[in-house]
Amino acid sequence: MELRHLRYFLAVAEELNFTRAAARLHIEQSPLSRAIKELESELGIQLFERNPRGVQLTWAGSVFLDNAKRIFAALEQARMDMRGVALGFRGTLRIAVSDGIAPNRLADLLARCRQEEPELGIRLFEVSYAQQVKGLLEHHYDLGFARIDAAGSGLQAQPVWSDPLVAALPARHPLLSHRRIPLQELVRHPLILSHSEVHEGQFQQISRLLRAHLSEDEAARLDIAEQYISRETMQALVAAGYGVALVSGTERSDLAGSEIVTRALSLPDSELTTYLLRPAGEPSAHLSRFLERVAQTCRRTEEPSPQGLFDSLRPLAPLTRLRPMGLPQAHGSLSVS
Repeated sequence: MELRHLRYFLAVAEELNFTRAAARLHIEQSPLSRAIKELESELGIQLFERNPRGVQLTWAGSVFLDNAKRIFAALEQARMDMRGVALGFRGTLRIAVSDGIAPNRLADLLARCRQEEPELGIRLFEVSYAQQVKGLLEHHYDLGFARIDAAGSGLQAQPVWSDPLVAALPARHPLLSHRRIPLQELVRHPLILSHSEVHEGQFQQISRLLRAHLSEDEAARLDIAEQYISRETMQALVAAGYGVALVSGTERSDLAGSEIVTRALSLPDSELTTYLLRPAGEPSAHLSRFLERVAQTCRRTEEPSPQGLFDSLRPLAPLTRLRPMGLPQAHGSLSVS
């Protein structure tokens, strides 16, 4: 088996058409078909089902596709490692980030890494929570930050910091008469919340907070005006008066000087918690040092980092999708029940 066999297989598996796969590979169709037959002969199993309209992966082909993708991911990582060595790096940490984790937190961590271990390369990946979990389990990432601690076995998680949850309102909004806004007053206005899939963890934490502090009648009357993916979209919607948003207190500095004003909530437990996730097992030397820097950064910013934070990271619970409270649809398009 040669690397070209895997590359050809991957092209056919993704295109599900020999003609398109050959064009993508810039080769004739006949050598492509011949290479796939050679691969199937060597493996002793059929990878594709041929039909007049194209091809379909067999069950064995689907299994082999996952392995082929891992091989190419490992090759890409090897290339990146060698580039890092050429630049003077002595190792790389691959960090996945989900839920729009506060940039200033990461900036502090990365600055500390660069200062204390400049030979360590850092690669950041902005992905969804589902992609992060899959990547950690398949060892495409070394660690990740997210606002959910529920995933499958094989991962470990620990809360690392909490940020206050605050209300973002347009200037001259009547609720600005409160120094701390009662939640029951806030939810009488249209809400702009983070997207339930792109920022899954933040959405679930806010849903739990609403569920814990609102009556069934109050929850039934909620008006979810919009869901946002980017901070810029949220700012535009709030500034234009489409509703009020619930955001992390770390965004206050980004909103300063804009047409948006933030206010704390009159709830003692209104926080967004960030979790560090990593594959189970003994961490590498580079990862161990990074974990200690996370703890140091928390202490420096006077965050209540749990005692023995990284001494024994607890395994994650079996995968469960938390059901947000029964919120009504927004403009007939949003369902979070």
